[in-house]
Amino acid sequence: MRILLFTAILIVLNSCNNKVEVDLIIFNGTIHTLSNVNEVESIAVKDGLIYDLGSIQKINKYKSENTKIIDLNGSTIIPGFIEGHGHIMGVGYNEMNLDLLKTNSYDEIIDIVINKSKSIEEGKWIIGRGWHQDKWKDSPEKLIKGFPTHDKLSKAIPNHPVYLRHASGHASLANAKAMEMFQVNKNSADPDGGEIFRDISGNPTGVFNETAQGLISPPNNTFEDHLKALKLANDHAIKNGITSFHDAGSDFKDIQAYKTLAENNELDLRLYIMLNGRNDSLLSYYYSKGPQIGLYDGHLTIRSIKLYADGALGSRGAWLIEDYSDQEGAHGHVVTPIETLKKVTKEGANYNFQICTHAIGDMANREVLNIYEKNLTPNNNKRFRIEHSQHIDLEDIPRFSELGVIASIQGIHLSSDRPWAINRLGKERIIDSAYPWRKLIESGAVLVNGTDAPVEPINPIESFYASVTRKTLEGQPDTGYEPEEKMTRIEALESYTINGAYAAFEENIKGSIETGKLADFTVLDQDILTVEEDKILDTKILMTIIGGEIKFNNFK
Repeated sequence: MRILLFTAILIVLNSCNNKVEVDLIIFNGTIHTLSNVNEVESIAVKDGLIYDLGSIQKINKYKSENTKIIDLNGSTIIPGFIEGHGHIMGVGYNEMNLDLLKTNSYDEIIDIVINKSKSIEEGKWIIGRGWHQDKWKDSPEKLIKGFPTHDKLSKAIPNHPVYLRHASGHASLANAKAMEMFQVNKNSADPDGGEIFRDISGNPTGVFNETAQGLISPPNNTFEDHLKALKLANDHAIKNGITSFHDAGSDFKDIQAYKTLAENNELDLRLYIMLNGRNDSLLSYYYSKGPQIGLYDGHLTIRSIKLYADGALGSRGAWLIEDYSDQEGAHGHVVTPIETLKKVTKEGANYNFQICTHAIGDMANREVLNIYEKNLTPNNNKRFRIEHSQHIDLEDIPRFSELGVIASIQGIHLSSDRPWAINRLGKERIIDSAYPWRKLIESGAVLVNGTDAPVEPINPIESFYASVTRKTLEGQPDTGYEPEEKMTRIEALESYTINGAYAAFEENIKGSIETGKLADFTVLDQDILTVEEDKILDTKILMTIIGGEIKFNNFK
């Protein structure tokens, strides 16, 4: 509606031969439009939209004394980065709680928790997230199923309940105090879709896998906590050049926080919300209302549902066709009953909601595609998504394109996980079907990129680098893992911009630099499409512009 009104105003102004004065002019840099218009020297912005593109001589005709001028000084401007899959509240709470993403050992984590315990009252909860045992440089002597036990943590911090979520979010580590509070012991039963890891005597090791995490429940965060976390996440995202964010699973309190921040004009990001598909009352409420599109001047859209088919590879929760290579007889976990997946998929589609299902293992991807197929007609425009799409059997890869299913991948997961993922899957599956981006693209599938933050840092440059090199962030191996599956640089950039817009039904208003679209841009200090490969990770975010307004400025 806003763009139609803008077009109507444009026609009236032109017919009256009035001079149009724009709010912002951007020039003197490399402009990647990702559209059919390639030769562009400058951009004119009016009322939050791209008014015109062209030569500086042409665009200067719209300049007035009130026009803001941005001289790029040789830097590069692209359509704003779209985070295709993340957890916005998780990003914020990682800023508030213990961030363990960069930790390299169990001892380092314990030291961090000890320091935290000294600064708070005895008995207060200590919450953290981000540890990953397969990334530790030094492993503890005692491991069960490849995971640490609580013993050392409990001895170091006996008087505070401690709950530390795995980086993936699919497992957690609790100390003895936390387990005592919730009466978790050797007699506790495993819930459906989850597992309490146990030692040889049957005692809990402190690791809770998948749905078993619900056996330990730290105190609920207050609404004020939510607002604080959301504001921190908003600011953190725009510093990383993110202009739009696809949130993978929100509940009532989350959505109320989004609305509150938006009403206070503090929500800079444009949020695309997937409803928590496990919350029946939430779904019933939004079924009655229908999709909510473009609220708060395009800063909040609610039109998708997030489901979970399986768990994570690191905790052996991903659902595989064949056994895990490093654990005979293990196939992973079905974390949501198949009948529930079928029911919500059918109901959601009937109410015009997009379905987005977490599937990492090849069996999970197959089952989700089977469910989708029963709800999708040929040439449909439902744009159902599979979140992660990490390990897909060769027979199932063409089905993404055939069904119009979007593969929502995270390039950075290859960089972080591939060094140890081969232990889980074995060489044959790694080569044939792990992170099969080139196979998906060549089959005609649309790929959307992101970071799954706070599972990984929300840095789009790192995920872009991983997508085009298939290397770790340390640059290993020299040719990349399974280099035949690399994306080209333009494909990787499209996966972070126009494809992300398409995956949210927003390709007509964002994702490329074109007249009439939202003036959402990211300014980089170098051109990631041409800079030497080993310099990509040096790229800095200079500016984040949303709706024609500078929300982050690091120009010096």
